Amino acid sequence: MKLKRNRKTALIIGSGVIGAYLSKLLLKKRLNIVVTTRNLKKNYKNYKKLKIQNKVNFKKLNILKKKQIKKIIILVKPDYIFYFAGVSSMTESFKKPKETLQSNYTGAKNFLEVLYDLKSKIKFFKANSAYIFDKGKIKLNSKLTRQKNPYISSQIKSYKLIKKFRQKLINSYSLIFFNIESPLRRDEFFIKKICKAVKLINKNNFKKISVGCLSTVKDYGWAPEIVEGIYLSTKLEKACDILFGTGHPMSGKNILKFAFNIKKLNYKKYIKVDPRFFRKNEKRVMIAEINGTIKKLRYKWKPKIHGRKLIIKMYKSF
Repeated sequence: MKLKRNRKTALIIGSGVIGAYLSKLLLKKRLNIVVTTRNLKKNYKNYKKLKIQNKVNFKKLNILKKKQIKKIIILVKPDYIFYFAGVSSMTESFKKPKETLQSNYTGAKNFLEVLYDLKSKIKFFKANSAYIFDKGKIKLNSKLTRQKNPYISSQIKSYKLIKKFRQKLINSYSLIFFNIESPLRRDEFFIKKICKAVKLINKNNFKKISVGCLSTVKDYGWAPEIVEGIYLSTKLEKACDILFGTGHPMSGKNILKFAFNIKKLNYKKYIKVDPRFFRKNEKRVMIAEINGTIKKLRYKWKPKIHGRKLIIKMYKSF
């Protein structure tokens, strides 16, 4: 598929969930979309489900090869680069510590070094995790966590890297995300797991759902709303860090109540608390303070889907 010369171009690194939703939105905004992946033969299921697979240009890229990065930047001439590659699961990061560091940090470093060498003014957006911060109500000036695991360590390194290259006058932005939900999430993620289970309750093969700690309080956003904020970030003239969440807390217990109440059921009859699902050193409270984000985006963005609304949308989405 040829890129249309009269349109701006977004280069999205990685073919995951957020990249897919952002691609769908940017296509509506009449941008060219180029998505890189390690393997062109893979099934782009996220893009297929959103019915945009044939509207996107897929390119093979090894993020550890600077020559390939330079080549694709020169070829595509993107206005924006969204670095959404990387291991995104803490559990998986323990199994793949080297890949976690390479995908979350080294690949981003390679891109930034190429942009610096090219003296480029391309806007570079790196996805990051709010788990780099300590617990509680999270602001941009919140303390970084001392918790150590491959996922968080790699994200803290990339967060500092973005700031370093910003000082070198590279247009590098950190997009810091809290939990982002959508029907494209893998089935093992808590909200999707619960919503799918509730739909199966009337079937004979239903078994009790094993869950972990229900007292944790987190910030869950709706993917299509979050990418609206990402799009507005491209309008910012000055590179910065941006928090994306809802500012509304939701506990594990509330998720169960909201989901089971759709069928007017008492969740206590259908769940089993299993200590195996408890995470060591898990942060009990993680909520975004988004007033700063709302101001940065000139009051054009404020999430409306959270809490009960989010659970209902998830339940109805599959």
